[in-house]
Amino acid sequence: MVVWGFLLKIRPPSNEIQTKRVMNPITLAPNTKGVHMSMADVLRSIKDAEKAASEMVESSKEESAKILADARKKASELIAKAQDEAISSTTSTLDSARSAAGKEAESVQSEGAGVVDKIASSASDRRDAAVKILLDSLMSN
Repeated sequence: MVVWGFLLKIRPPSNEIQTKRVMNPITLAPNTKGVHMSMADVLRSIKDAEKAASEMVESSKEESAKILADARKKASELIAKAQDEAISSTTSTLDSARSAAGKEAESVQSEGAGVVDKIASSASDRRDAAVKILLDSLMSN
């Protein structure tokens, strides 16, 4: 891309030096012949490029905000899912512990009932023997 211009100093008959800016046509395409743009075209092209760049920046900002919002939403969902799984796991662990404790309690209860039955049976036999000894001792007197 070639852009160039120059200042021209001229001396009119009044012998005052005046400076005028002279702009030659601008070539914007490299190694291309015949592509010339006026100053208005160049300015319009710059404005259009700035506008396109500004739109790209806005679009990128919006996309960035959307990506960030989606990431936050996904993180929130993952946290909620992990909490639900933790609650479910805890509930499952407590249920299995209750079940195991209930089975152990039934086992201890059945063993205890057997011991109680043995004690009751032994007490009954011993009571009969004690009554007999007591009666014999009362009769022998």
